Amino acid sequence: MIWRYRVILVILILAFLAVLSRLFYWQVVKAENLSQLGQLQYERSIGNLAERGEIKTSDNFPVATNKISYLVFANPKQIKNKTDTSLVLSSQLSVDKASISAALSKDKYWVSLKSGLKIEEKEKLEGLKIPGVGFEETYTRFYPEASMAAHLLGFVGKDDLGKDKGYFGLEGYYDRLLRGKEGTAVEVYDALGLPVLQEASNSPEKVKGNSLVLNINRAIQFITDEKLKKGIERYSATGGVVAVMEPATGNILALSSFPSFSPSEYGEFGASLYKNPSISNLYEPGSTLKPLIMSAALDANLVTPQTKCNICDKPVSIGGYEIRTWNNEYFKDINMVDVIRHSDNTGMVFVGQKMGIDRMINSLNKFGIGEGTGIDLQGETSQSLPPKNKWYAVDLATRAFGQGISVTPIELLVAFSSIASGGLRMEPHVVGAIQTADGKTIKISPKVLGRTISENTSKVMTEMLVNAVNKGEASFARLKGYRIAGKTGTASIPIAGHYDPNKTVASFIGYAPADNPKFVMLVIFDKPTSSIYGAETAAPVFFDIARQILLYYGISPSEE
Repeated sequence: MIWRYRVILVILILAFLAVLSRLFYWQVVKAENLSQLGQLQYERSIGNLAERGEIKTSDNFPVATNKISYLVFANPKQIKNKTDTSLVLSSQLSVDKASISAALSKDKYWVSLKSGLKIEEKEKLEGLKIPGVGFEETYTRFYPEASMAAHLLGFVGKDDLGKDKGYFGLEGYYDRLLRGKEGTAVEVYDALGLPVLQEASNSPEKVKGNSLVLNINRAIQFITDEKLKKGIERYSATGGVVAVMEPATGNILALSSFPSFSPSEYGEFGASLYKNPSISNLYEPGSTLKPLIMSAALDANLVTPQTKCNICDKPVSIGGYEIRTWNNEYFKDINMVDVIRHSDNTGMVFVGQKMGIDRMINSLNKFGIGEGTGIDLQGETSQSLPPKNKWYAVDLATRAFGQGISVTPIELLVAFSSIASGGLRMEPHVVGAIQTADGKTIKISPKVLGRTISENTSKVMTEMLVNAVNKGEASFARLKGYRIAGKTGTASIPIAGHYDPNKTVASFIGYAPADNPKFVMLVIFDKPTSSIYGAETAAPVFFDIARQILLYYGISPSEE
């Protein structure tokens, strides 16, 4: 008999423990989940959008700012006549009736109908007093200068959750800084789904995004945009780039590229236009690379300005290939000064052979060729140099004059700029300072990436480049009274294993004033048809822009 009582006692104890364990499971282990489930029945968290930081040019003019706009939403449970309401909302919002009907048919307390309403649109719809329809204040990105510097800025679109997100350019690169911190509020509903209390939570307040103050000079940016557009039309090019940088600091003063798009209406343009050619497009630089190779050879004491080329009296045959000059003219015993002046390919083959593969690769690495520059824009690409075992004699020869090697415009600009800055390669920066939400200003200091050549070599190379401007193929376009260092470039475009003889990338790169450079600039035209040569297309535009920049800086002609 006693054993029966013991069995019953054990059963009761086990039952009690089972109940206790279930209570522990639901009240402790699953407590948070149950709380959330309950809150979903009577609460809704509302994102309290933070205002996005502004983007300003160096004179504090906002080129990307915000306008207050409105999101219109509806509570389908409060709307009795959904058919008529859908018709009215469709007409007022210019939204397809089917999508409005679909939204109002959902078994939800809140559905978004349309964002980006202007104040007058909101007031007009609000005046209709439609039950179950409400508004939330939001911000719409606004670009006062329209499409100016569009590739630089990028745009603000939506992510997978429908929230604002920056894409491309500065908007993409600095998205986390610009977007700030979103606040939250809780809306409490009654049994009928009607809101009875708002902002009942103690969630952190929203924090406005940081603003960016650029190194971009608005006047110089305007000049480059205008001159590049006209140049593309004049020379019937498919597109073009103008990049301007301060060599001593790496500050980007202007970055123009066309064709372009409008950041505020990005959806109306093809996605291919979003990519910034200045930092994303690879091309063969041609003769604009020659100063880098020549300065490296000078720095290594492999040649001097007066060294004579003993293979320049005729085409050079290497590995079954015949290398010619661009105009098929040859100069016996031409010196290095005139190799740059005449942009002599055979002379650069001579220099390349003096350097050898190891020294060539090492020199290109010093100039940053084959690696990203670190510019603060989203979308920079680069193409690594081939490994040493992939270099052949003909590769050494052709890469010495800029063919068979790919760079981006910004990559070449930064490398060439080191000649202007006494041999120091600077990291390019678009943003000069960050203004925090609490009013602090954080300045971004210049950063030296490395030394490419000695200061003395940079002076020697500068004189050779001044000579090229004054006496070379583009001398007709030069600015009299100014010492400007520069080099033309005409690079053939590789197509299906060979080079197209009629399609080129025409360019000119240089800096001024040569003895104390305020800016270094690269001008590129893609596939110009009125002339395929950089001397006849890119050079005149370079000097036209340079004249305007020099006048802007108040630098007058000083010599004839």
